[in-house]
Amino acid sequence: MKIVVTPPFTEEQKALILSEAERPEDVIFCLKSDMTEELLREADVLLGNLESPGQLEKTEHLKWIQLNNAGTEGYCVPGRLPQGAVLTNATGAYGLAISEHMLACLFMLRKKLNLYYANQLQSQWKSEGHVGVIQGTTVLVIGLGDIGTCFASKMKALGCTTIGVKRRVGEKPDCVDGLYGMEELDSLLPRVDVVALSLPGNPSTYHTLNRERISLLSPNAIVLNVGRGTAVDTDALSDALYAGKIAGTALDVTDPEPLPADHPLWKAPNAIITPHISGGYALPETLQQIAEIFAENLKRFQAGEPLRNVVDLETGYCK
Repeated sequence: MKIVVTPPFTEEQKALILSEAERPEDVIFCLKSDMTEELLREADVLLGNLESPGQLEKTEHLKWIQLNNAGTEGYCVPGRLPQGAVLTNATGAYGLAISEHMLACLFMLRKKLNLYYANQLQSQWKSEGHVGVIQGTTVLVIGLGDIGTCFASKMKALGCTTIGVKRRVGEKPDCVDGLYGMEELDSLLPRVDVVALSLPGNPSTYHTLNRERISLLSPNAIVLNVGRGTAVDTDALSDALYAGKIAGTALDVTDPEPLPADHPLWKAPNAIITPHISGGYALPETLQQIAEIFAENLKRFQAGEPLRNVVDLETGYCK
């Protein structure tokens, strides 16, 4: 069995994966940028993303691919995976890094630190007036996977009222005070001070926050998006910021991405834009968590046990 591993793991992390391989000599570490057609044809298992999901069409023996991120877009295209092959993702690896990024952006906007930093660059010593609070505010988290759950937990610990929205409601987790389905989103939006989106990119999530829903938000509302840029109507959000209809936004993802240099959102009032870096490997602990997920799933796969984070190819979500 040939196992090809693509993330840039450290030597210690490689050793962890090798320790779970029944035949360590079957494991090949190859960065996705160096992947060859020969390796793709021979691979039984791919641990890590490819440069393009379309490369899966070159595989001939693939039984399982383990992604190194939570997003699955491109990998669930009908017929792209060989028949019978299993897709898993790295849900559970990114909650810490991304939820802390969201928290930092929220505090930056509420305390006007973005304005004070701009003043600092101009050597201006001046007050920007009243700031906002976090404690006691209402936070709406759309998407309660690992990232949304981690963020909701942090906001609840800070004394906020937390509301969760999911595709399928199910049992309410402790991190939210209320749990609702997507069909109730319109009635929830006018009540909240923060809207945090951590949704995957697929047709069902496209423009979840569209122009009409953005118009429902209060002038005090801040929009955070760390899932996929397509979940928010970029132009409508930009218009709302320039018109003072909402208080601010922090976007680690945009639509389109990268955001064109001439897009007005770059200079919109109270907009913080980062280039899709809240996850990735910016936090070293994230890569370690990915290695641990890979090692555990490899052990399960070889033992014929159920894998962790199996993705439903119809929805793109974990089953």
